[in-house]
Amino acid sequence: MPVAMITGGSKGLGRALAAALAGQGWDLVVDARTADVLEDTARELRGRYGTRVVAVPGDVTDAAHRAELVAAAGSLGGLDLLVSNASVLGAEPLVRLDVLPLEGLRRALETNVVAALGLVQEALPLLRASEAGSVVVISSDAAAEPYPTWGGYGASKAALDQLAAVLGEEEPGLRVWAVDPGDMATNLFAAAVPEEADEPRPSPESVAPAFLRLLRERPAGGRFAAPALLAEPGAPGGGRR
Repeated sequence: MPVAMITGGSKGLGRALAAALAGQGWDLVVDARTADVLEDTARELRGRYGTRVVAVPGDVTDAAHRAELVAAAGSLGGLDLLVSNASVLGAEPLVRLDVLPLEGLRRALETNVVAALGLVQEALPLLRASEAGSVVVISSDAAAEPYPTWGGYGASKAALDQLAAVLGEEEPGLRVWAVDPGDMATNLFAAAVPEEADEPRPSPESVAPAFLRLLRERPAGGRFAAPALLAEPGAPGGGRR
């Protein structure tokens, strides 16, 4: 069975992607900082889909934890897909740049960018050994558009996009995709903009098929928008831009 690793896999988009992949027969390594919530998710996925799901609680900014994640994938037989989904906002709720705590910005960059690259570096031997090695980083519209209060988070995602683009050039044997899932009804969005938390938004589960399409059709690496992948019947939208 193919093996996927999903960071931030206990809830929200990470959990939705884990369920979608498990439904396609993938074995999984999932991580999150809250151990009991993560184990509940892993138990549910095992029971529902019968796949192997290894739950590894911890923080992706910890190098030892990243090594543990890769070792867990190795115990399942390798690694075919790495989904870098774990993210922090840097401030909750989001604030303007003139009052953004610099420590919050450092935390966003450390989690959303530095840790993501560190995990890729740790996982590259397994990804290179896979016939269909792939990396997905979760981007954001805030990486490309200047929305007020989204500056710190958006800057971290813009940096992550660039890392993904360069990784795709440096590792031609892999598929590397940055995916903007669009607005979703998640705890992260509610924490970012609590005054908009009750407005209707797509569920993470409704967005997951966009990622399955990428894995199925395997277009050239680049940046993609999930709504376009879901809406267009032809070739996947996005590509290098």
